[in-house]
Parts: sequence; C-alpha cells; structure tokens
Amino acid sequence: MIDGSTATRELVVACVEDDPGITRLLEECLTAAGHTGVFANSGAQALRRFAEDQRIDVLVLDVGLPDMDGRDLCRVLRANGQQAPAMFLSAVGQVHDIVQGFASGGLDYVVKPFAVPELIARIEALARRSAPPGPVEGLHLDPERFALCLGDESQLLTPTEFRLAAELLAHSGHLVRRSDLVNAAWVPGARVNGNTLDTYLHRLRRHLQALGSDVTIHTVRGVGYILRGT
Repeated sequence: MIDGSTATRELVVACVEDDPGITRLLEECLTAAGHTGVFANSGAQALRRFAEDQRIDVLVLDVGLPDMDGRDLCRVLRANGQQAPAMFLSAVGQVHDIVQGFASGGLDYVVKPFAVPELIARIEALARRSAPPGPVEGLHLDPERFALCLGDESQLLTPTEFRLAAELLAHSGHLVRRSDLVNAAWVPGARVNGNTLDTYLHRLRRHLQALGSDVTIHTVRGVGYILRGT
C-alpha cells in the first residue's frame, strides 16, 4: 500500500483570527507541520498586511471578525489583487453559511472546533490545487480534450493520467511524493497499490515519448517522482 502521510513544500499561510487561543493553536500546528504562519486579528489589519503580499500560499479567514465578515474581507482582498486560495473558519456550519463562503471566493470551509491534522491536510490540499499546470519544455494540458500537448502534437489521456500529469507539471523540477500523486489522481479513500501508480506513470512516459518530448519522469525509489526537462 502507498504510505498515507501528507507531505508538501513549505507554505506561507496568512491567518486572520481574533481569538488569541485559536491564533496560538494555528501558529503551533503550522510550525509543527513545517509551514510559516503570518497573522492578523482584524479585517483592517489583514488588508494592510496581506492585500499585496504575493508570498502567501493560502488564506485562512475567520468569518466572525470584530470589524467585518470574513467573507467580505475575502472579496476585498481579491479586489486588491490577493489571489491566494482561501479557507474559512467558522463556529457556524449551516448550509446557507457554507454556500455564502464559497460564493465569496472561498475554496474550503471548516467548522470550529476542528481537528488539527485535518485542518493542516486541507491547507496543504488548497495549496496544491492552486498551483496551475504551467508549460514545461513546451508541454501543456488541454482540459477540454483531456490531452497532453507539445506544439501541434497531442496525446489523449484518461482522467487519471490527466490528473497525474497536472500534479507533476504543477511541481516540475520538484519531488512529488507518491502519496501526493495518489491523493491528486484518485478519489479519497481509494485503495491504490504501488504497482497501480507505477503503471500509470509508465503510461505517461510513453505519452511523452510519443510526443517527442525530452521531458522525463525521474523516479526517486520508494519516495516519489520528479518531472524534469533537459
């Protein structure tokens, strides 16, 4: 079986929370997970600190801030150029409130009290989802056709192959752990063994060869894979 542990690059997470106890908890759990937390305790302070800070990978916004609704804060941050993916924290978990959170630009909504491991996993998942696949040695993905393309040539992919290619392209030049590839390509809870993942990556290598690409998928045995150009 694939190791189920979560691993990702170091993230800068901007947290807007007015409860000192929750702020301390967020700081401690982010540090323990190898990430950096930056903090504000009001909407006004968050706008001063975070609106133009392009280092931020994920926003964690309390809905019930003392000076504004966190959902309104998200809208203003977006209008001012902050495009990091946003997660809302709230003591209220009614469907109407959650829908409003997504409508205001959030990509996740966590109800207090929360389990720390789940919160960290959700933050890391948001960061992975936010990184768009970019061109690597001319490679790009066509989401309408589920195709891997190089110049005028293309290779049609299965949905699973497409999601694996997207994850590797989004982190080209960096190690992507086997567990992260499984989480990206298969539904939560799917039982995926090592041979299954290796088979799909072999297929991706054949697609790259068919395109005439010099890009390779390098194996770090027992750990993960790196997409590399020439």
